[in-house]
Amino acid sequence: MRVLVTGHHGYVGSVLTPSLAAAGHEVSGLDTFYYRGCDFGPARVWHDERQRDIRDVTPRDFDGFDAVVHLAALSNDPVGDLSPTLTRDINLEGSIAAARAAKEAGVGRFIFASSCSMYGAAGPDDLLDENAPLRPLTPYADSKVRAEEALFQLGDESFCVVSMRNATVYGTSPRLRLDVVLNNLAGWATTTGSIRLLSDGQSWRPLVHVRDLARVTDLFLEAPAAVVGNQAFNVGSSEQNYVVRELASVVSEISGCDVHFADGASPDPRSYRVDFSKLAREFPDLAFDWNAHRGARELVDEYRRVGLTSSVFESRRYVRLRQVRHLLDTGAVSGDLRWTPEPVPAG
Repeated sequence: MRVLVTGHHGYVGSVLTPSLAAAGHEVSGLDTFYYRGCDFGPARVWHDERQRDIRDVTPRDFDGFDAVVHLAALSNDPVGDLSPTLTRDINLEGSIAAARAAKEAGVGRFIFASSCSMYGAAGPDDLLDENAPLRPLTPYADSKVRAEEALFQLGDESFCVVSMRNATVYGTSPRLRLDVVLNNLAGWATTTGSIRLLSDGQSWRPLVHVRDLARVTDLFLEAPAAVVGNQAFNVGSSEQNYVVRELASVVSEISGCDVHFADGASPDPRSYRVDFSKLAREFPDLAFDWNAHRGARELVDEYRRVGLTSSVFESRRYVRLRQVRHLLDTGAVSGDLRWTPEPVPAG
C-alpha cells in the first residue's frame, strides 16, 4: 500500500514509519517538525517527507495514497492545557480537515491515532471496553473524543475510518519522550538515582510499547474493511493495565533505585483500567512482545548507554511542553503555532 503518515517525525511516527516500510508498504511522511533537533541519538531523516501544518492540508497532499495514518496532534495533556483553543484547532479541526481532504483525494482508509485518556476517570474496579462512557478530563482528551465522532461521520463504504484508542505508549524512539509515565520513571532512576512520583501513584494506566503499537497499526491497514471500518479499538493488552506505583516498583527493581514521592503528591483523577478483548478477538494471532519489565529494562539500559544526564532529562529536548514553549518564547513560531518566516533553529 502507499501510506501517508502524518506526524511521522514524532515519538510514535519515527518508529512507525520505518516499521511500515519494513512490512512492505511505500511510506511517506508529513509533519510540522516542531521537534526537529530533539533527537535521541543520531538525527534521522525519512527519505520521503514533507513539511506541512495539518491545518493547511488539501486533497493534493493525499493524491495517490491508499491509506493515511493520522498521528499529527498536540501530543499530551500538558501541551493541551497550554492552549485549549489551539488543541481544538489542531487536534480536532485539523483532523477533520485531513480526513475530508483524504476522502476527496480518493484515499480508501484513514487510521486515527486516538487515546485511552478519553475514558478520563473510572472506578478502580471498572474495566472499560469500547462502549464505556467517554469522560475526557482535559482539552487533549476532549479533542480526541470530538475528532473520533466527526471522523466516523465521514466514514462510508469507500472511506474506511478506524480509531485506535491507544494505551499510554512507552519505549525508546528516535524522537524520545520523557513526559510519558514509564519513560519518565526510568529517566528519574537513571539520571538522579531516585524514582520520583508526582502523584500518589494509585491511578491506573494501560501501557503499550511503541513497537507493538506499530505492528498493530499495520494490522489495521491490512484488515478487511468489514472487520474494522467505522470502529474504535482499544489498543493494548489486558496484562498491561498497571497502577503507577506498580510501574515505579518495576523500575526500582531493574535500576536498584528507591521510590519517593514529590512534595504535595496527590491523587491523579485520570485513572482507567481498559478492556482490550475486542482487539484480541478480531486479531486472535496478535501477541504483544513487550511488557513493563522488558520495557523498563530497555529504557534504563539505553539511557545508560547514551549517558543521559539530569540536565538533559530536565531540558526541553524530550518534553513536548517545554519544546513548544521554547518555540513560542524564541519567536520560532507565532502565537497560533505556525512557523514564522525565519524560524529560530529548534535544536
